Amino acid sequence: MTYRVRLAHLYPDQMNIYGDRGNILSLTQRCAWRGIALELLPVGAGADVDWASVDLAFFGGGQDSGQALIADDFVQRQGPLLRTAIDAGLVLLAICGGYQLLGHYFLTHTGERLPGIGALDVHTVGGGTRLIGNIAIEIDASAQLALPTGTRLVGFENHSGRTYLGAGVRPLGRVLAGHGNNGEDGTEGAVYRNTFGCYMHGSLLPKNPQFADYLIGLALARRYGVAATLAPLDDQLEMAAQRGMLERLVRV
Repeated sequence: MTYRVRLAHLYPDQMNIYGDRGNILSLTQRCAWRGIALELLPVGAGADVDWASVDLAFFGGGQDSGQALIADDFVQRQGPLLRTAIDAGLVLLAICGGYQLLGHYFLTHTGERLPGIGALDVHTVGGGTRLIGNIAIEIDASAQLALPTGTRLVGFENHSGRTYLGAGVRPLGRVLAGHGNNGEDGTEGAVYRNTFGCYMHGSLLPKNPQFADYLIGLALARRYGVAATLAPLDDQLEMAAQRGMLERLVRV
């Protein structure tokens, strides 16, 4: 049996910064190595999407100008059906600007309130300084992910927005080094069902192959209704690089 995954890439031309497209490359290649047929669906402004037919989606970050270009289209055109798909278990990874647009709103530092689609119970407030640098987190137990206890992820963050979590989401992880959601409460990212938002650029998935495989496994379970066992890959180099970054950041 040949497994298949349909991957939607939201606004690839406008929302692609700090290597975020590398997440698409990582998912594509890790599927190819296992003989999983991946269909890539670029979703641009004005696109009509059957979200019920999508297994996995990615929404990257962008410059403020790029985010402004797509925000209305995302909220008005994609928002209602995408929220329904998220509630039904769509697997979605959103980084930075994409993460913010999944929330209720972004209150800019000038006081302008920009709406999101409300799929995640988070809101973002603009700050006067940027939170920037390498980041390391440990997956939070409350996230309830089927990953080994103590799993750690690394990435790069660069954001002025401070995101605050509501009761309807769980943090993806606890910050070991860096700033995370807001630089105040020690959390990074948000989890709701199979949707994950975070500020980890760099790009995230090539640096953290265990998390990439976790998303692929969830996507296969969404399509086929049962968990699939992924063939192991030789990730010695990737994991050595991850350990090297963790040693630099948190002295593990």
